[in-house]
Amino acid sequence: MPQQRRAQVTRRAIVIAAAEEFDRVGFDATPLSAILRRSGVTKGAFYFHFPSKDAVAAALVRFQAQVWAKIWQRWTSRGLDPLSTAVELVDEVVRILEHDVVVRAGARLAMRDQDTVARWEQLLTGLLRSSAENGLLRPEVDPVAATRVLYATLVGVRVLSASRAIGAAQQTGEIWRLILGGIATADWLRNNPSVPAAAPRPS
Repeated sequence: MPQQRRAQVTRRAIVIAAAEEFDRVGFDATPLSAILRRSGVTKGAFYFHFPSKDAVAAALVRFQAQVWAKIWQRWTSRGLDPLSTAVELVDEVVRILEHDVVVRAGARLAMRDQDTVARWEQLLTGLLRSSAENGLLRPEVDPVAATRVLYATLVGVRVLSASRAIGAAQQTGEIWRLILGGIATADWLRNNPSVPAAAPRPS
């Protein structure tokens, strides 16, 4: 058991070190030596757990996918209306990306796959379409167009937040304040005082 525990600790150290280096300079610019130096493990110990740097990257991608699946399941099973689900889901995703380097590095690697990008847009589109069908969006709002604007803005926040004093979570609140004011019905805004970004628009 102690040996198994040590192996788990070593593997975790490698994954965290790789995530930190990938997050700092990118996957392509990260040499194996940087991961070894940051993790404090030998090359032999590394190859005991992973056959290559690409294998560590694949592990990070799998991990972030598992995190998002759990979050999606949790929020979609709470019985909230679809627009509230979209707000809460996005807010939690942004918070995790801001504070968890392992998930953030895995997500950045996953986003190199256009299918991953498309899946995220499809999930948000589904929630906003359901919001429209349930009368939560203003009649003139196209949920597909709203998703494109929302998604592009959120991606922009992720890119710019590293160089700004304002964190991604705070910027996301500002985004919701503007977007919800433009797409949500006055009734939804009035009935959701618990959503920090929601400010009722005059009828």
